[in-house]
Amino acid sequence: MLKPSVCALSVSIATILAAGLPAVAAADPVKVGMITTLSGGGSGLGIDVRDGFMLAIGDNPDIDLIIEDDQRKPDVAVQIADKMIQSDKVDVLTGIIFSNLAMAVIPAAVNQGKFYLSPNAGPSALAGKGCHENYFNVAWQNDNLHEAAGSYANSDSLKNTFILAPNYPAGKDALTGYKRFYEGELAGELYTKLGQTDYAAEIAQIRASGADSVFFFLPGGMGISFMKQWDQSDIDLPVIGPAFSFDQGILGAVGEAALGVKNTSQWSKDLDNQANQTFVADFESSYGRLPSLYASQGYDTGKLLLSAMSKADVADADAFRAALEEADFESTRGSFAFDNSHHPIQDLYVREVVEEGDVLTNRIVSKVLEQHSNAYAADCKM
Repeated sequence: MLKPSVCALSVSIATILAAGLPAVAAADPVKVGMITTLSGGGSGLGIDVRDGFMLAIGDNPDIDLIIEDDQRKPDVAVQIADKMIQSDKVDVLTGIIFSNLAMAVIPAAVNQGKFYLSPNAGPSALAGKGCHENYFNVAWQNDNLHEAAGSYANSDSLKNTFILAPNYPAGKDALTGYKRFYEGELAGELYTKLGQTDYAAEIAQIRASGADSVFFFLPGGMGISFMKQWDQSDIDLPVIGPAFSFDQGILGAVGEAALGVKNTSQWSKDLDNQANQTFVADFESSYGRLPSLYASQGYDTGKLLLSAMSKADVADADAFRAALEEADFESTRGSFAFDNSHHPIQDLYVREVVEEGDVLTNRIVSKVLEQHSNAYAADCKM
């Protein structure tokens, strides 16, 4: 069983490429710096990304992996990135969960010639005019899952939704994405404080708004707090959200209040492809828990890295970039390719929270957007 420490660690890895691809003649190991949230609020997300990534790369002798905890603080993330680039001489950076940290770290890193592979945060500022040839997002552009939620709300004939999200880049992208596809009216729109845990005032405002439904993006502990308080309010309205608030690592904490909630995702553990079946089984065997969306994204990021390493030396930046662009790996989500802005082209689904035995989990209900890219790609001039 893989049991990485939660604290900063350096891992020298041991087995040959798990995908069975031909290896490039060995040079120095590829130095990978993972900056992610391993303590405090949001730590479950970072732990899942880390564990998925480590499951993908295995004990690979051609990867020298350094993992550091950003504590969900932009200044800490910047300090770690500076150390990794200047002292550790990393070739590739990855791991950041939150978009405000991503915006603090990624532009400077890629402008110094480093590759950044995002297993999560996908702020709009890095998808359009701010795109960069060394930046690859393996998860989604921030708006995507919320666009899918807006599209689903239309099909469910919802006419007057109340929407809310935290006041930071991903929260703004979330509500922008929802409104881009949603065709009804808005009963209200709120930006909450990042890290907020008391939603009594917001729930009272929803109650008084005349809304016929609620859409919210509140990742991690924020979503847990909201759903528990929502359940206690006895307001009988359908709730829609992105997977971030109804994913595997969250559902145990939310409990039965989440049952029946529809949420949107590019991944689900019941996606019927061999790569996903292998991932789900191996993750549960290695870590003793079901994988989350974040774990699948970390895993796919690791597989992308291995696929590029099998074709090019990271010291040859142009060749390595071309190998990343090919995305020649078996993704847990099935079909996967990069658009011109280095963000995924992929299917998006509606899932429903269900009970399997004594475990809450998600089951795919339908595909809502097919081979979807992002709204900002046309502004990317690479």
